[in-house]
Amino acid sequence: MDKILLVAMLRITELKLPLDHSEADLKHAILKRLGIKTEQLLAYKVFRQGHDARKKTDIFLVYTLDVEISDQEAYLANLDAESNITLSPDTHYKFVTHAPEHLSERPIVIGMGPCGLFVGLILAQMGFKPIILERGKEVRERTKDTFGLWRKSIFNPESNVQFGEGGAGTFSDGKLYTQIKDPNHYGRKVLTEFVKAGAPPEILHVSKPHIGTFKLVSMVEQMRATIEALGGEIRFQSRVETLNIEQGQVTGVTLANGELLNSQHVVLAVGHSARDTFKMLYEKGVYIEAKPFSVGFRIEHPQSLIDKCRFGKYAGHPLLGAADYKLVHHCKNGRAVYSFCMCPGGTVVAATSEVGHVVTNGMSQYSRNERNANSGIVVGITPEDYPGHPLAGIDLQRQLEARAYVLGGETYQAPGQLVGDFLTNKPSVALGSVQPSYTPGVKLGDLRTALPDYAIEAIREALPAFDKKIKGFAMADAVLTGVETRTSSPIRIKRNERCESINTQGLYPAGEGAGYAGGILSAAVDGIKVAEAVALSMLSK
Repeated sequence: MDKILLVAMLRITELKLPLDHSEADLKHAILKRLGIKTEQLLAYKVFRQGHDARKKTDIFLVYTLDVEISDQEAYLANLDAESNITLSPDTHYKFVTHAPEHLSERPIVIGMGPCGLFVGLILAQMGFKPIILERGKEVRERTKDTFGLWRKSIFNPESNVQFGEGGAGTFSDGKLYTQIKDPNHYGRKVLTEFVKAGAPPEILHVSKPHIGTFKLVSMVEQMRATIEALGGEIRFQSRVETLNIEQGQVTGVTLANGELLNSQHVVLAVGHSARDTFKMLYEKGVYIEAKPFSVGFRIEHPQSLIDKCRFGKYAGHPLLGAADYKLVHHCKNGRAVYSFCMCPGGTVVAATSEVGHVVTNGMSQYSRNERNANSGIVVGITPEDYPGHPLAGIDLQRQLEARAYVLGGETYQAPGQLVGDFLTNKPSVALGSVQPSYTPGVKLGDLRTALPDYAIEAIREALPAFDKKIKGFAMADAVLTGVETRTSSPIRIKRNERCESINTQGLYPAGEGAGYAGGILSAAVDGIKVAEAVALSMLSK
């Protein structure tokens, strides 16, 4: 492809071509769309590439392209307003400020998941030398502890899928797409930093980029090294015991080992599972409110079934990869059931963060070549379902996770049931053609007591409805594994337009745990936004 020049370019959207087109076909399509001659086309690059598989007999690629042509100003002046051709936006990240040379205060960042990682990175790049506190271990040690649960049923409550460098996103499909509004193009900054840290360059242009766990591990390490090289400090196994507040102003934190760290700027990026931290904040008077979340099961099918249903004769095409899906059903009882965190060619993983609890999640490697597809099938619930204090949703999560632990035999095995048996209200006694991927293992039985009655009723109604959209979705041998409870944070730590807690000055609730993100990319974007707010506040003091 032609060399790209650093000049303003034209943006072409919705350019559609067959799956097996050539580079010459793409160039010809650009010339045709613009209505120009070959010699007028100076350069072009792919900004986004996706596919449209709504008709599986006619799947095509869809491009957004940035193009440079000769006499661009004259060309734009003569364009029709409805041509869908504009100047490409400037997506380069611009720092809002830089720290003065002798700034004495250092901001504190609690948590080193995707949000905390980007808060720390952006602050470090602006010269603010943040101190990042992570209760878990560095990512490779954390990986060993996580595999200890998966392979040997040995659980470490401070180093697991939820806690440790990289956060919960490290053990996931590594999805890097989101539906959030992003007028400042922070998402582009996130993807660019990931590529610098070793992610495949393709994530900059594919419409649904993902990375996978193994690649994420090395990327997180590289980003840590960058933060440290810029003067940031990262402390592992450093759990915050108390947030120190005086007259409504944060003054610092006290660690579990008794050490006191002073700062009037503390970012809370703890993820959705730091329940002890939420309790501490509530008791300290930080404003917290309950918010909706979802509960359900993981479902597994042969990936080949999903590929065939979604792509037909194109199943297995290298440009399409393993097929995904997104489903939703509105039930007669008023509940919504939807697919969550769908992992093509992946595995179901043990994701608890507390002793005596079972939690499931999904994970894929970059290749997405495992035999099964899995997804959460979850039911939306609201604070009306768990009335009481703001942490009541956490209490409900714990009840369901403890029940799953008992149903699984109290060995960290997960309770499971075949879809056919679940729909006919019969306990499962033997697996069929689908072998569950969850380790330490699945104990078959009856899942009807694993969730509230309204959730069971809703899922039983939704599965046949999903089967009408993806034939075979309700196949008798598909496997349900329980329970999925960590879909999002059950609380929101409300903040103002400056990203500060509404009643605690200097506290910056951020990311998924605070109720402001859902997934790696949106959490990282929120981290950039909060880092900017912290930097501007520090300069105004």
